[in-house]
Amino acid sequence: MKYVAALAIGWLACSPSFGQSFPARPLTLVVPFSPGGPTDVVARHLGAAMGRSLGQTVVVENRASTGGIVGSEAVMRAEPNGYTLLIHNIGMATLPALSKSPRFDPTRDFEHIGLVADVPMTLVARPDFAPNGFHELRAYISANQKKINLANAGIGTASHLCGLMLMSQLHAAMTSVPYKGAAPAMVDVQGGQVDLLCDQVTTTLQPINTGRVKAYGSTTPSRLAALPKLPTLREQGLGEFEVTVWHGIYAPKGIPQPVVARLVKALQSAVTDPAFREGMQKLGAIPVAKDRATPEALSAQLRSEVARWSPVIRQANAFVD
Repeated sequence: MKYVAALAIGWLACSPSFGQSFPARPLTLVVPFSPGGPTDVVARHLGAAMGRSLGQTVVVENRASTGGIVGSEAVMRAEPNGYTLLIHNIGMATLPALSKSPRFDPTRDFEHIGLVADVPMTLVARPDFAPNGFHELRAYISANQKKINLANAGIGTASHLCGLMLMSQLHAAMTSVPYKGAAPAMVDVQGGQVDLLCDQVTTTLQPINTGRVKAYGSTTPSRLAALPKLPTLREQGLGEFEVTVWHGIYAPKGIPQPVVARLVKALQSAVTDPAFREGMQKLGAIPVAKDRATPEALSAQLRSEVARWSPVIRQANAFVD
């Protein structure tokens, strides 16, 4: 009888009607970083947009930890029914290289739902930092590298990766200061407790526009629409310096395929939602095209970024455990 019951449950889970009845209650979208940070901001806009498509509330839950490991692991171990989701950024691709004994493989241990948005980054400093402009900054770092503190949102985060690239290209060894999220890091930059921070424009845009930080450049191939007067680091002589943060949605492995399809449909509806797109534009973020909000696109992005960042992390000998 147990065998027959299990077969019946499996048949229901795979049937189209199972996906049509989903969701019957609110969903939880786990952000593995602190409230107020860039991923949290994207998540709250996305949760509202997906909720409109799903006809249910999407509750954002913050579970901050170094590298986003705790929140990611919690979603991986959650019941595979589609009601618990994870939003993670480029840091998902760095976890395999950052951990000496990884507890999961992001390419295999999650159901991939799709990409959400690309977020450019900017290099900023405390408002009273001596160098004006990137050329002065470059010379200042060369002469004072051991005295300079370079904040980041935590080991393995995008701001950490940006800092590693910056030090590598400038052949400088500044002191890295990891925080538990971008929000507290930005607070200390504005307060003058640390010197530099490279982070997502969703975190830096308002402080730049209000003069609470000094901006040196963006990490994009061309200037940002939200900051048209800010030169890119590349045009200021920093070679092929490009770091763009992408965000993706994940679910526990093994959720029914009709539910996956329903979540993908809701994600695609969200990234084309006018309110979501307007919200991202105000933050300087770029919603992905509908054809990138798919499991296949996220899987391909993840594999590509693992290959890109693993050598950088290993060369820097940076680990989260």
